Amino acid sequence: MAGRAHPGEPTGREAMPVKDVTYKPIGVIRSPHTKQEDTPIQPVFARGVAGRVELLPEYEEGLRDIEGFSYIYLFYAFDRAKEARLLVVPYLEDTERGVFATRAPCRPNALGMSLVRLLRREGAVLHIEDVDVLDGTPLLDIKPYIGRYDSREDVRSGWQDDVDDTTARERGRRGFGSGKS
Repeated sequence: MAGRAHPGEPTGREAMPVKDVTYKPIGVIRSPHTKQEDTPIQPVFARGVAGRVELLPEYEEGLRDIEGFSYIYLFYAFDRAKEARLLVVPYLEDTERGVFATRAPCRPNALGMSLVRLLRREGAVLHIEDVDVLDGTPLLDIKPYIGRYDSREDVRSGWQDDVDDTTARERGRRGFGSGKS
């Protein structure tokens, strides 16, 4: 297999076709956050903030056994994000960064992810905490947090490793500075 780094990898100018992808919301995220400028920037800055996930009835069966997990990932559409940009100034710094090295909402595919605490389930409603999402945000998917697979030691966090905890806490509050993503 000379010339190929991995079996099945395209060689030369061959390219994999790129298909359009469409997602359909499976529900909505409810929170006390009604204004983007007042919404916590990350779940760590939303500790104790209660909210709900309201699934559409046709997806309720998919919640079976979720009660056994203490944390879940919510994947959602940044439906009120500003126009996509490839370079942004993240909230922790005054330095321009590539959008893919940040969690800024103004992404080519306005996809958000939050790790929230699961308190309980009532039918098609999940009661959650640590919510940093705007009320009425379309929910695309839910996945359980599994410590055995999701927790890592030896983690590098890129440019964020240079930001001390005090600065992160101060800048993590909405309203710090202006024009931050």
